[in-house]
Amino acid sequence: MSFKTLTYSPAVQGWPSFYSYNPDWMIGMNNYFYSFKGGNLYRHSSNNLRNTFYKQWCDQHSPALDPFSPTTLKSVINDLPLENKLFKTMDLVGDAPWAATMTTDLQYTGFIDQNWFEKKESTWFAFVRNNGTTPMSAPEYPLRSVNGIGNSTSVVIGIGTAQINFSINPLIAIGTIISVGDILYFSSSATGAGIVTNVVQDYAAGLNYIVIDTTPIWTTAIPTQTEYFLFNKNSVAESHGVLGHYCLFELSNNYNSKVELFATESELMKSFP
Repeated sequence: MSFKTLTYSPAVQGWPSFYSYNPDWMIGMNNYFYSFKGGNLYRHSSNNLRNTFYKQWCDQHSPALDPFSPTTLKSVINDLPLENKLFKTMDLVGDAPWAATMTTDLQYTGFIDQNWFEKKESTWFAFVRNNGTTPMSAPEYPLRSVNGIGNSTSVVIGIGTAQINFSINPLIAIGTIISVGDILYFSSSATGAGIVTNVVQDYAAGLNYIVIDTTPIWTTAIPTQTEYFLFNKNSVAESHGVLGHYCLFELSNNYNSKVELFATESELMKSFP
């Protein structure tokens, strides 16, 4: 069971903060905050080690329990909530970068690794990425990294490989967006077919096909000759931000020293379907 200690703020008339320590008793005295744990008395905010509580108690009673807990901060960006937007970046006004996850009413795959932030004019700046899965799940279908091709005319199955042929007349254009390494899917349920290893589009020679590697364990045999095919590019490399009317974000860090965060910003743009 996970315990949290809540703090009340008269300024906001609510309970905005949750702490990871679980004291037996606590009291404020002479401008200091004290708590008791396992018969020991602790004075808080008395050293430079942050986010570490009851280390002595942990060492004595539960050595496997880490007395350190990361800092997390949750908030929302809800400007113009009736308009659909792309949240493309995260800017942190502070003295250190944080890791970030971003979810909207339409997507929950946005994230930024702490090491991706770059300092620009005293602000930590990074682009929002999407952490897709292989094979992709239903919430990833609206992503801009997913593109449709069309129905195949035939499928040639080999050992650990398959060639998917498309019509030339009328033309089913495979296009130039697809590339080696992308994941090919079939049917409206986006079933994994394989990893693209070659794309051939030589209409004069009558060639218009994709070759895939079907050895990954998540692939499924293509059942018919005329399936609908689509592909998904690397969702991290091809990210365009997260789409939604508002954005819930969570920042976290593992610092055990003092860190200051003054403001957060996000660059966004209106999405045009």
